[in-house]
Amino acid sequence: MAAQHRLVFAAGRRIHLVEQGAGPLVLLVHGFPESWYSWRHQLPVLAAAGYRAVAVDVRGYGRSSKPAEADAYRMVELVADNVAVVRALGEESAVVVGHDWGAAVAANSALLWPEVFRAVGLLSVPYTPRGGPRPSDVFAQLGGGGGEEEFYVSYFQEPGRAEAEIEPDVRGWLAGFYGALSADTMPGPGAPDPHFVGSGGTLRDRFPTGRLPGWLGERDLDVYAAEFERTGLTGALNRYRNMDRDWEDLAAYDGAPITQPSLFVGGGLDASTTWLADAIEAYPVTLPGLVSSHILDGCGHWIQQERPEEVNRLLVDWLAGLPAA
Repeated sequence: MAAQHRLVFAAGRRIHLVEQGAGPLVLLVHGFPESWYSWRHQLPVLAAAGYRAVAVDVRGYGRSSKPAEADAYRMVELVADNVAVVRALGEESAVVVGHDWGAAVAANSALLWPEVFRAVGLLSVPYTPRGGPRPSDVFAQLGGGGGEEEFYVSYFQEPGRAEAEIEPDVRGWLAGFYGALSADTMPGPGAPDPHFVGSGGTLRDRFPTGRLPGWLGERDLDVYAAEFERTGLTGALNRYRNMDRDWEDLAAYDGAPITQPSLFVGGGLDASTTWLADAIEAYPVTLPGLVSSHILDGCGHWIQQERPEEVNRLLVDWLAGLPAA
């Protein structure tokens, strides 16, 4: 069965998705700055393994709705979209798998709606329960003393600021951003960290140039660039602009574990894995239903695209061991 593009109307919003296969539903949720296309290597493999694989364009991306209000991109809204998609597809439950921001959306979907999401797979970004100080305060402290550097999440906070950097050359910016976090093109040890902006500079000042990562062909870059050239970046960036709202919205879930069967796969060279090593070590408490956890040596951030065969094998093996839907 070939992949099919569909639009579903979920909780008053339009969600574009790509669907392949029949069987238990596996919902695939992408991160920043991507789209359903980041799951292109997983859709046919999951379908062949007997699953109904569905990759969505998250709210603000691609052909999905793009509300104008920044607070429309808070976590509880994106979780509600996932629930609505499951119901719009005529299903009662799903396995949810996410990458990058999609991992956080998947984790919170499982946390808030355990009766709908029976298992959760997290790629690249570990589960970190809500807690600690206000996120904006934490991120503000991550820059070097004296304000000579600014963490990229803080840089993304001001509406229009990152857009002004990105949108004059979307394709070039995406190529640099993807390259900065890919195993074969990321800056070497001792080079300026591309997760930070130098004083008076831009994020792209520290991006690699000259060649694309091995996983990203010119056609692949064209697909991503065409979507963001059409939609702009504000919807995607608004996810970062809701982290304090999420902290407030989810106060009742402070420190809460996710108990469903879970999977984690991270890249050994990914800052998300190394910076959040303590979160991975805490999995016996925070993910008591963890079935397996894997770090792929020599892999960067774009894990299901950098190492599709390994990720596909891990996903299919994990899915096969889950209780029947």
